[in-house]
Amino acid sequence: MPDSIMPAARVAQQTEHFDVLIVGAGISGVGAAYHLTKQCPGTSFVALEAQDTFGGTWITHRYPGIRSDSDLYTFGYRFKPWTGAPIASAAEILRYMGEVIDDNGLAPHIRYRHTLSSASWSSRDNRWTLEGARTDTGEPVRFTAKFLWMCQGYYRHSEGYTPEWPGMPEFKGRIVHPQNWPEDLDYAGKNVVVIGSGATAATLIPAIAADCAHVTMLQRSPTWYRTGRNAIELADELRELQVDETWIHEIVRRKILHDQAVFTQRSFTEPDKVKRELLAGVRGYLGSDYEIDPHFTPSYRPWRQRIAFIPDGDLLQAIRSGKASVVTDEIERITAAGILLKSGKLLDADIIVTATGFHLNVLGDIEFAIDGKPLVFADTVTYRGMMFTGIPNMAWVFGYFRASWTLRADLVADFVCRLLNHMKAIGARKVTPVLRPEDKDMPILPWIDPENFNPGYLMRGMHLLPKRGDKPEWQHTQDYWTEKDEFAAIDLDDRAFYYE
Repeated sequence: MPDSIMPAARVAQQTEHFDVLIVGAGISGVGAAYHLTKQCPGTSFVALEAQDTFGGTWITHRYPGIRSDSDLYTFGYRFKPWTGAPIASAAEILRYMGEVIDDNGLAPHIRYRHTLSSASWSSRDNRWTLEGARTDTGEPVRFTAKFLWMCQGYYRHSEGYTPEWPGMPEFKGRIVHPQNWPEDLDYAGKNVVVIGSGATAATLIPAIAADCAHVTMLQRSPTWYRTGRNAIELADELRELQVDETWIHEIVRRKILHDQAVFTQRSFTEPDKVKRELLAGVRGYLGSDYEIDPHFTPSYRPWRQRIAFIPDGDLLQAIRSGKASVVTDEIERITAAGILLKSGKLLDADIIVTATGFHLNVLGDIEFAIDGKPLVFADTVTYRGMMFTGIPNMAWVFGYFRASWTLRADLVADFVCRLLNHMKAIGARKVTPVLRPEDKDMPILPWIDPENFNPGYLMRGMHLLPKRGDKPEWQHTQDYWTEKDEFAAIDLDDRAFYYE
């Protein structure tokens, strides 16, 4: 179409203003909304969500068997007791979140089907301007806010990560990613190959194995698995004693956190012993006659990548039954009938499921600008993994790798609410994290030390992430037990915060 007759760009008819704008209505966004109502009464806010309803990852992922990889006593909010089995289905988690929204009157604050394309900060006006559109009508929308709270998560919801293998167009079956599971996918009586062995594969395979002719888990390298009952004995005992659920939630939560911290520390101090324990758990389900090398013995120490929890050993039971099997090999190419491996073996497949991870997406595909200059997020240094040098009035929720995401979402919420109240008390309209004079010679390092934690999605997207320093306040420490005390003690008058 010639430029002379191009239609004028549609612009929002009005601009709505709020004290705080929350991006996302998943576990972090709903938690942020709750904490604002309780800790910052009178603060006007809105939560904008691109999907049709709340839930975030629990709406995006709809593959069979979708469930939590963390226990709900710690993945649940600290303020709402969890009363079910520790590993919960997506439906159970959504019901729990819905109760939080209903019980606290949060629904009027959430706008669904709202996507954002740009976010620009103006120092002249001391506010953010966010522009986007409604997905149902195409209507443009514009909002302004004094403070921006990024709760959109860290991966792209629209599509998962699938590597490009030679021969993919030749395959006569279907190739699907769990993040975009087709509603019409019929796997009954079919040979299914699931590529990957992380939490998604470990969840999906036992959910479909009984209906398939056979399911093969194809992995390039093994994953560490931890097995156990989908129950908490302490919680059951306390309920028999008719202890109040609020008490049970807190007691069990502390017990789980303590045990997780001890286990994580042991993975560093006595990795060989931890390896033997994990392998013994696997062998207990597969039997002494099953050769667990090379399929269940990773080359890396436990917790260098996330450990997948297998409730009641269901994945291993599917393998033991013969309905599922494991192949450890690399892909040479995709063929019309399946997958040719580098060993020369051919895996027959009617359906290939690529449980191969996701795309890191640090700012929700939103174009950011500060006073007209495009923001290069990777050029910033993080303040405790939640604020960033040179970015005013913005916080970002990034949870824990080795513990439940929501633990940190609650801690960040406490900090943000305290910061907002502090700014109000001192009459500040703007706060920007800045490196202090004592930080001028501090080494600037990648977001996370690859020797400490190195899953594929982080390694592929490290160049997109902010930098860290070598001091606790300039990094995401991954240590809940330390951060729960340090966050509460943050001096808001520290020179790391520049107020105007």
